[in-house]
Amino acid sequence: MSIEEKLKKGKRLSKLDATKQLKNEEKIINENDFIVSKTDTKGFITYCNRIFVDMAGWSRYELIGANHNIIRHPDMPSIAFKILWDLVSNEKEFFGFVKNLRKDGGYYWVLAYITADVDLNGNIIGYSSFRKKPSRKAIETLTPIYKALVDAEKSGGMSASYELLKETLNADDKNVIEKYNELVFNLQKEG
Repeated sequence: MSIEEKLKKGKRLSKLDATKQLKNEEKIINENDFIVSKTDTKGFITYCNRIFVDMAGWSRYELIGANHNIIRHPDMPSIAFKILWDLVSNEKEFFGFVKNLRKDGGYYWVLAYITADVDLNGNIIGYSSFRKKPSRKAIETLTPIYKALVDAEKSGGMSASYELLKETLNADDKNVIEKYNELVFNLQKEG
Protein backbone atom coordinates (compact mmCIF):
# COMPACT_ATOMS: atom_id res chain seq x y z
CA MET A 1 0.00 0.00 0.00
CA SER A 2 1.43 3.40 -0.97
CA ILE A 3 1.88 6.26 1.49
CA GLU A 4 -0.96 8.14 -0.20
CA GLU A 5 -3.29 5.13 0.13
CA LYS A 6 -2.37 4.72 3.80
CA LEU A 7 -3.09 8.36 4.54
CA LYS A 8 -6.44 8.24 2.68
CA LYS A 9 -7.44 5.29 4.85
CA GLY A 10 -6.43 7.17 8.00
CA LYS A 11 -3.47 4.91 8.75
CA ARG A 12 -0.40 6.24 10.56
CA LEU A 13 3.02 6.28 8.98
CA SER A 14 6.05 4.79 10.75
CA LYS A 15 9.67 3.87 10.09
CA LEU A 16 8.36 1.07 7.85
CA ASP A 17 7.25 3.82 5.44
CA ALA A 18 10.64 5.55 5.40
CA THR A 19 12.76 5.26 2.30
CA LYS A 20 15.17 2.33 2.10
CA GLN A 21 17.25 4.08 -0.59
CA LEU A 22 19.82 6.01 1.44
CA LYS A 23 21.80 8.87 -0.07
CA ASN A 24 24.99 10.32 1.33
CA GLU A 25 23.56 13.85 1.10
CA GLU A 26 23.48 15.98 4.22
CA LYS A 27 21.11 18.89 4.66
CA ILE A 28 22.51 21.27 7.26
CA ILE A 29 20.18 23.12 9.57
CA ASN A 30 20.70 26.88 9.70
CA GLU A 31 22.61 28.29 12.66
CA ASN A 32 19.63 30.11 14.18
CA ASP A 33 16.89 27.60 13.35
CA PHE A 34 15.11 25.38 15.86
CA ILE A 35 13.20 22.25 14.94
CA VAL A 36 10.20 21.74 17.20
CA SER A 37 7.88 18.76 17.43
CA LYS A 38 5.51 17.25 19.96
CA THR A 39 4.31 13.68 20.26
CA ASP A 40 1.78 11.77 22.28
CA THR A 41 2.98 9.19 24.83
CA LYS A 42 3.45 6.58 22.09
CA GLY A 43 5.66 8.77 19.92
CA PHE A 44 3.05 9.81 17.33
CA ILE A 45 3.59 13.37 16.11
CA THR A 46 0.93 15.86 17.22
CA TYR A 47 2.76 19.05 16.22
CA CYS A 48 5.69 20.01 14.00
CA ASN A 49 7.00 23.40 12.99
CA ARG A 50 7.85 24.56 9.46
CA ILE A 51 11.58 23.96 9.97
CA PHE A 52 10.94 20.31 10.90
CA VAL A 53 8.83 19.87 7.76
CA ASP A 54 11.59 21.45 5.65
CA MET A 55 14.44 19.46 7.18
CA ALA A 56 12.64 16.09 7.17
CA GLY A 57 11.29 16.54 3.64
CA TRP A 58 7.86 15.15 4.52
CA SER A 59 4.74 17.29 4.27
CA ARG A 60 3.04 18.43 7.48
CA TYR A 61 0.07 16.26 6.42
CA GLU A 62 2.34 13.20 6.28
CA LEU A 63 4.10 13.98 9.58
CA ILE A 64 1.11 14.75 11.82
CA GLY A 65 -0.06 11.39 13.15
CA ALA A 66 3.09 9.58 11.97
CA ASN A 67 5.37 7.90 14.46
CA HIS A 68 8.44 10.06 15.10
CA ASN A 69 10.59 7.05 14.19
CA ILE A 70 9.77 7.75 10.53
CA ILE A 71 12.88 9.96 10.57
CA ARG A 72 15.09 7.46 12.38
CA HIS A 73 18.26 6.96 10.38
CA PRO A 74 19.67 3.40 10.34
CA ASP A 75 23.08 4.81 11.34
CA MET A 76 21.64 5.67 14.77
CA PRO A 77 22.25 3.05 17.47
CA SER A 78 19.17 1.72 19.23
CA ILE A 79 20.87 2.18 22.59
CA ALA A 80 20.62 5.97 22.09
CA PHE A 81 16.84 5.70 21.84
CA LYS A 82 16.67 3.35 24.82
CA ILE A 83 18.51 5.96 26.89
CA LEU A 84 16.18 8.64 25.53
CA TRP A 85 13.01 6.73 26.45
CA ASP A 86 14.38 5.64 29.84
CA LEU A 87 15.00 9.29 30.70
CA VAL A 88 11.90 11.01 29.34
CA SER A 89 9.48 8.34 30.55
CA ASN A 90 10.82 9.10 34.04
CA GLU A 91 10.39 12.86 33.50
CA LYS A 92 14.10 13.48 33.03
CA GLU A 93 15.57 15.48 30.17
CA PHE A 94 17.44 13.99 27.23
CA PHE A 95 20.21 15.77 25.34
CA GLY A 96 21.87 14.02 22.44
CA PHE A 97 23.22 14.19 18.91
CA VAL A 98 20.92 12.53 16.42
CA LYS A 99 21.30 11.71 12.73
CA ASN A 100 17.85 11.88 11.16
CA LEU A 101 16.61 10.40 7.89
CA ARG A 102 15.01 12.64 5.29
CA LYS A 103 12.16 11.44 3.10
CA ASP A 104 14.47 11.58 0.05
CA GLY A 105 17.03 9.26 1.69
CA GLY A 106 19.39 12.04 2.72
CA TYR A 107 20.05 12.98 6.31
CA TYR A 108 20.53 15.82 8.77
CA TRP A 109 22.20 16.05 12.17
CA VAL A 110 20.75 17.77 15.23
CA LEU A 111 21.49 18.39 18.86
CA ALA A 112 18.23 17.29 20.46
CA TYR A 113 16.63 18.28 23.76
CA ILE A 114 13.59 16.16 24.65
CA THR A 115 11.41 16.43 27.70
CA ALA A 116 8.12 15.01 28.98
CA ASP A 117 4.98 17.15 28.95
CA VAL A 118 2.91 16.64 32.10
CA ASP A 119 -0.62 17.61 33.06
CA LEU A 120 -1.65 19.31 36.31
CA ASN A 121 -1.74 15.93 38.08
CA GLY A 122 1.83 15.11 37.05
CA ASN A 123 0.82 12.55 34.41
CA ILE A 124 2.91 12.39 31.25
CA ILE A 125 0.69 13.41 28.33
CA GLY A 126 3.33 13.64 25.62
CA TYR A 127 6.83 14.75 24.76
CA SER A 128 8.37 17.91 23.31
CA SER A 129 11.54 17.94 21.25
CA PHE A 130 13.65 20.95 20.37
CA ARG A 131 16.57 20.52 18.01
CA LYS A 132 19.30 22.83 16.77
CA LYS A 133 22.46 22.77 14.72
CA PRO A 134 25.11 20.54 16.31
CA SER A 135 28.81 21.26 16.31
CA ARG A 136 30.72 19.72 13.41
CA LYS A 137 33.29 18.38 15.89
CA ALA A 138 30.52 16.45 17.66
CA ILE A 139 29.39 14.86 14.40
CA GLU A 140 32.95 13.92 13.46
CA THR A 141 33.57 12.44 16.92
CA LEU A 142 30.29 10.53 17.17
CA THR A 143 30.03 9.09 13.66
CA PRO A 144 32.58 6.28 14.26
CA ILE A 145 31.24 5.68 17.78
CA TYR A 146 27.67 5.34 16.49
CA LYS A 147 28.89 3.00 13.74
CA ALA A 148 30.62 0.78 16.31
CA LEU A 149 27.48 0.74 18.48
CA VAL A 150 25.28 -0.19 15.49
CA ASP A 151 27.74 -2.95 14.54
CA ALA A 152 27.69 -4.24 18.13
CA GLU A 153 23.87 -4.32 18.03
CA LYS A 154 23.92 -6.30 14.78
CA SER A 155 26.22 -8.94 16.22
CA GLY A 156 25.24 -9.01 19.90
CA GLY A 157 22.02 -7.07 20.35
CA MET A 158 21.25 -4.11 22.54
CA SER A 159 23.22 -5.50 25.48
CA ALA A 160 26.42 -5.63 23.39
CA SER A 161 25.87 -2.04 22.31
CA TYR A 162 25.28 -0.97 25.91
CA GLU A 163 28.48 -2.67 27.08
CA LEU A 164 30.44 -0.99 24.27
CA LEU A 165 28.92 2.38 25.20
CA LYS A 166 29.95 1.91 28.84
CA GLU A 167 33.47 0.99 27.73
CA THR A 168 33.65 3.98 25.36
CA LEU A 169 32.49 6.36 28.10
CA ASN A 170 34.66 4.69 30.75
CA ALA A 171 31.46 4.26 32.76
CA ASP A 172 29.61 1.69 34.80
CA ASP A 173 25.87 1.04 35.19
CA LYS A 174 25.61 3.70 37.90
CA ASN A 175 27.08 6.60 35.93
CA VAL A 176 26.56 5.81 32.25
CA ILE A 177 23.90 8.54 31.82
CA GLU A 178 26.06 11.07 33.66
CA LYS A 179 29.07 10.22 31.45
CA TYR A 180 26.91 10.32 28.32
CA ASN A 181 25.59 13.79 29.23
CA GLU A 182 29.12 14.95 29.97
CA LEU A 183 30.22 13.81 26.49
CA VAL A 184 27.29 15.57 24.80
CA PHE A 185 27.84 18.88 26.59
CA ASN A 186 31.61 18.81 26.07
CA LEU A 187 31.31 18.07 22.37
CA GLN A 188 28.83 20.88 21.79
CA LYS A 189 30.87 23.32 23.88
CA GLU A 190 34.11 22.45 22.07
CA GLY A 191 32.46 22.91 18.68
